[in-house]
Amino acid sequence: MSANRSCLCSANCEIDCTRFNELKDKYKMTKFTDFGLNASLLRAIKEGGYEDTTPIQKQAIPAVLNGKDLIAIAQTGTGKTAAFSLPLIQKLLTGEGKRTARGARALILAPTRELAMQISENIRAYGQYLHLKTALIFGGASAKPQIKAMTAGVDILIATPGRLLDLMNQRHVNLGNVEYLVLDEADRMLDMGFIRDIQKIIAQLPTKRQTLLFSATMPTSVEKLANSILTHPIRIEVAPAATTAEKVAQHVLMVPKGRKRELLAHVLKDESLSRVLIFTRTKHGANRVSRQLEQLGISSAAIHGNKSQNARQKALNEFRAGETRALVATDVAARGIDVDGVTHVINFEIPNEPESYVHRIGRTARAGATGSSLSFCDHEERAYLKDIEKSIRQPVPVLEDHPFHAEGIANAPVGEDSKPANGGRRRRGGGNGRSGAASGNRQNNGGGRSGAPKSQNAGSGRPRQRNRRPQRAAA
Repeated sequence: MSANRSCLCSANCEIDCTRFNELKDKYKMTKFTDFGLNASLLRAIKEGGYEDTTPIQKQAIPAVLNGKDLIAIAQTGTGKTAAFSLPLIQKLLTGEGKRTARGARALILAPTRELAMQISENIRAYGQYLHLKTALIFGGASAKPQIKAMTAGVDILIATPGRLLDLMNQRHVNLGNVEYLVLDEADRMLDMGFIRDIQKIIAQLPTKRQTLLFSATMPTSVEKLANSILTHPIRIEVAPAATTAEKVAQHVLMVPKGRKRELLAHVLKDESLSRVLIFTRTKHGANRVSRQLEQLGISSAAIHGNKSQNARQKALNEFRAGETRALVATDVAARGIDVDGVTHVINFEIPNEPESYVHRIGRTARAGATGSSLSFCDHEERAYLKDIEKSIRQPVPVLEDHPFHAEGIANAPVGEDSKPANGGRRRRGGGNGRSGAASGNRQNNGGGRSGAPKSQNAGSGRPRQRNRRPQRAAA
């Protein structure tokens, strides 16, 4: 049988596509009222201020409602949470009240506690006029209320992998009756070293289920996972992998490494940078930048894995409310930051992975707004910038209009010797591709089994014990 070029499922299955082609007319639908959703669900959507669908929503919602497994590749800020949660809620209304003790009918896995909390908040808002029961499980917080929430069973369980696996092993959670599985930001979960936990969790699920996988990128590792857990999935890609948000005005500022703090102080004199998200590679770097801004009289807060859950949530809420002008974050901690109105993203340090750059700048220009990104690039980071430009298929314009512009950096040839000594690439078992201290600093981001800090040896330069299981990034 020859491959069907119009086929929308990854298996090129003509039978599946014949059934799916019946939904093509629905892809022309632009409003939530077009999908036949429950009236109470539509009421909550309307009260949330939503009427028109985004591209990922108008493609994913009918596919999920039709019972298909799904691979969806979409950038952050595209409305993917609603793309899976709305049809999921609709389907759970059939058979309402089927909850079993310590069980869940639908399981949503997320890489970080911030993202898990954001998903939970959205689902609770969508289902506020319904009788569905949800629970939220993540590390870095007491397990007792989470265990209590699962006692009578729930309809939807949102969880990070580490804490969930612990509660499963302690027999506080039983996933034997899960009907729907959602993996959100699958690429980041694998980057953080959760693959073994995910495999153990999925092994406890029924084989007969509907599985949805959402990811901003589709590296080989995610493709391999998808092939092992999905059945003839429909593949939706609303934008090519590693394509940056179209409405983000991107610029790079060439600056000596030792003058980045001065440059940051200079650019923040512009009051149009009213709500700024600043990215650093390490937790200690985030703290240093935040302290510097406070000394300059600029309200700021740092958010990273060493912060307590209450401190992280407080910082995020103040940033949302506009009480804090600048939020300084690491890549992992920023997962789940869903704040409208971020005017600028500043890469205080260039990320060593193009995918991280895409995720970072995607935090601005959300919900149809415009935004800007400024990347501070020193000599050692020129190679990272080149990788980013190659991945996004366009050069990032150099902004020279600042007092610290280093012409020598802008014109310097880029070679392997321009990268940091360790190359900044993924180390075996390191999980997230950060270099040096950054790799160690990704630990204890909140989804770990006890919430306690990981070993201080991580990223310290000491050799790891042979045959020891790689540490998993907490979420």
